[in-house]
Amino acid sequence: MQTFFVEIKCKLGKTYEVASAMADREIASEIYSTAGNYDILAKFHVDDGVDIGHFIAKNVQSIDEIADTHTIITFKAF
Repeated sequence: MQTFFVEIKCKLGKTYEVASAMADREIASEIYSTAGNYDILAKFHVDDGVDIGHFIAKNVQSIDEIADTHTIITFKAF
């Protein structure tokens, strides 16, 4: 299982629409509202071998109200 986070910048006034669209797609394990450079932080789990870039492009960046994303890939260090 691979775990990663995606910071999402929404088009102005569209944060709730983006969060709802992600919840409707049931693709994120957790969705948080944030303050700062990005509007949403979402946590994802995918099976080993899944191409994370392709997953994000197909399932996250395809939401029209998203302006930008920043992906954080995690590693099990301990």
